[in-house]
Amino acid sequence: MKVFVTLLSLLTISTCAFAQENYDASLIPKELLPYASAVVRSDELNIEVKDLDNTYYHIKTAVTVLNKNGDDEAEIVIFHDKANVIKNIKGVVYNQFGKPIGKFSESDFQDDGAVSRSALFEDTKVKHFQPTVTDYPYTVVYEYEFKSKQSLSFQDWVPKSSADVSVEKSSYTFSCKPDFKIRYKEINMPSPLVEGTNKQGEKTYSWQASNIKASKYEPYSPVYEKITSRVKISPESTFNYLGVSGSFENWNGMGKWIYDKLLSSRRALPQSTIDRMQEITKGITDPKAKAKKIYEYMQGKTHYISVQVGIGGYQPFLASDVDQQNYGDCKALVNYTQSLFKAVDIDSYYCIVKSGSLKRSPLVDFASMNQFDHVILCLPFKNDTTFLECTSQQIPFGFLSDFTDDRDVLACTPEGGKLIHTPKYTAQNNLQQCKANFVLNETGQLTGDMLTTFRGTQYDNREGIIEEAPKEQVKSLQREYPINNLDIEKFAFKQDKTIHPVTTETIKLTAPDYGSVSNGKIDFVANAINRVGSVPHEVRNRHTDLYINRGYTDEDEISYKLPKGYHVDFRPAPVSIEKPFGKFSVSATVVGDELVYKRKLQVIEGTYNKDLYQDFVDFYQAVNESDNSNVTLVKDN
Repeated sequence: MKVFVTLLSLLTISTCAFAQENYDASLIPKELLPYASAVVRSDELNIEVKDLDNTYYHIKTAVTVLNKNGDDEAEIVIFHDKANVIKNIKGVVYNQFGKPIGKFSESDFQDDGAVSRSALFEDTKVKHFQPTVTDYPYTVVYEYEFKSKQSLSFQDWVPKSSADVSVEKSSYTFSCKPDFKIRYKEINMPSPLVEGTNKQGEKTYSWQASNIKASKYEPYSPVYEKITSRVKISPESTFNYLGVSGSFENWNGMGKWIYDKLLSSRRALPQSTIDRMQEITKGITDPKAKAKKIYEYMQGKTHYISVQVGIGGYQPFLASDVDQQNYGDCKALVNYTQSLFKAVDIDSYYCIVKSGSLKRSPLVDFASMNQFDHVILCLPFKNDTTFLECTSQQIPFGFLSDFTDDRDVLACTPEGGKLIHTPKYTAQNNLQQCKANFVLNETGQLTGDMLTTFRGTQYDNREGIIEEAPKEQVKSLQREYPINNLDIEKFAFKQDKTIHPVTTETIKLTAPDYGSVSNGKIDFVANAINRVGSVPHEVRNRHTDLYINRGYTDEDEISYKLPKGYHVDFRPAPVSIEKPFGKFSVSATVVGDELVYKRKLQVIEGTYNKDLYQDFVDFYQAVNESDNSNVTLVKDN
């Protein structure tokens, strides 16, 4: 359980009672040891809302690290700033017998600036401490307090933070004055809520969990948040966030608060910029074409820099400041782009989203701020809703890639918030097609050229290489293809940045000794360009469903002109496999003096019954074996 405590969401930390507990590792219940790299001996998190601008966290933690794989669970990492203040950190490290071998306090923590490479201003700092222990098992016990000057966003309680962690006991108590109303959401909770009143007359909400076993890692499992126990809390009555007050009970109210309190006063532009937008779109009648023109203007003018100071975590820069300074974070650039669109009477929605390749949507029935980390823009054209990523100078208009695709986002409008869904790029959309024409000579040398196109989320497959220097591009391309002794003589990239973008790659190559020559025979792998590198490992008695986050399709056709005086003695067997989660086919045919190899692999996104997982492993095993099949040429008599 690596501990990260952020400004908006303090991630779950485990607990201790310093002198009273015996931390001898042999006392851990035997049933909690299988598959565990660490065991949370005790976990206690107490959150108290004393006032609207004062929330106190009291954390106690005890975690026993069983082996090297569990070292991260003992690392303490705490983010803090002027509005989130840490105090009273203390801790003890125990050996396997529960004997203390060292103490630590706040002075032992390293305190660094948490400025990211893309940040211009951040007042966030990070305290971190890693015990230097190499004798396993060992136990780390610590506690501290944390004061947050807001009552809008609270930590989720997640008693079991990862698959390879067991939990002896964990508890969560939230307390507040009776007039501070909350909403809570229980997900996969084994024990019920206990409500009460403490000595201070505060309302208390408590949950407990115990004896949670670690589990074997299961590849292609559903998003962990969906299968683990969790409690979420959000205010229902009036809250305060760094001087900005409000209240909401649902997504509509939350979007209304964001629009009214954080956005509506931030969009004024200089008249000269308004005039400029009207000028560059003069004569364009199609609203979408107008929007594309303005979007590309914004991309050419601005660049992304994170600015996270105070309320800047939620509120964007003024549009006029971005217009003058030519930079901003995701919030600022979306707000600025909205303002540019408004100058030519194009409406748009400011949308908050949980970003990342792993698709995650907010809970439909529970509104809270800490379910998001990014902002994109929506253009609600009639029958043609278009989403825009405003932080990249390269991404095409209307294309989201795999960073924010296929998930619910909250659109913040003057009428309130509403959940809308971003475009889904299906397995058919995420298409990579390669056509290669090769010549194989009698020494085994391969020469020829390849033309590859990338569509859908595979459009980005070469984005990193395109941004490199030419010499580095060659090295990167050599790593992309499984061709021994690959010499790239010439290459080029072309990007068609339409709303359905395409990257095209052309390569001219030579590969000495691609074929192995011996005793009048030449052996070579038929699939020279696109092989499955690994097979998912088998899992007996699987517990979770099979989840494929994103599908794709690869189509390859390779034509080999064979050396004179040789004929095909052996070639890959034809394959045709069709399963609910994917399809695979291969053929290798001889036409005159050419061998034509065709391959198609399609993996289909979705959630499938766990009983299909072995079929999924077998599917990839068959693909892997076929991908590594040889061709044997024999010299004519």
